Amino acid sequence: MRRIAISELKTVVRTLKTGERVLLTGDLYVARDAAHKRMTEALASGENLPFDIKDQIIFYMGPCPAAPGEVIGPAGPTTSHRMDAYSPGLFKRGLLGAIGKGNVSQRVIDAIVARGGVYFVCVGGTGCLSADRIKSAEVIAYPDLGAEAIRHIRVEDFPVIVAVDAFGNNVFDEQRKIYQHSEE
Repeated sequence: MRRIAISELKTVVRTLKTGERVLLTGDLYVARDAAHKRMTEALASGENLPFDIKDQIIFYMGPCPAAPGEVIGPAGPTTSHRMDAYSPGLFKRGLLGAIGKGNVSQRVIDAIVARGGVYFVCVGGTGCLSADRIKSAEVIAYPDLGAEAIRHIRVEDFPVIVAVDAFGNNVFDEQRKIYQHSEE
């Protein structure tokens, strides 16, 4: 398993390979469907985003409420294809990576390749494990969206898997081919 500081991801992103397991440490942002829609609308009307997305990672997640004494409640990934309409525009504006659950569209993969970025997956159903790796969390925009507000979080040894690398290789396609070949 490879440990990567998020602040150094830009320098190593092209060395990541699909299927590779990674532990991320550093700052990232959390945004789901409603926040992505607002960010896209803001950009379309010439407004600035609530944070500088250049070389950042967005985690597609909406946490559950935190119990007393916890930084954040269960924080598992949401289905990434919900952001497919919005993600290409964000990658074009400098987003380096995303973390979610499940496959993404070819349009998103093309945007990742054009950017030289990466898409990671986090195993669904692991919200409590993910929450344990989040060391701080702060709502920074759209608080009216509740769980879907944009958050700035700090993670330590956050487990992810490279699903789409900077060259467009897609672990979902690769694994499907292996499975289909084994059935012959």
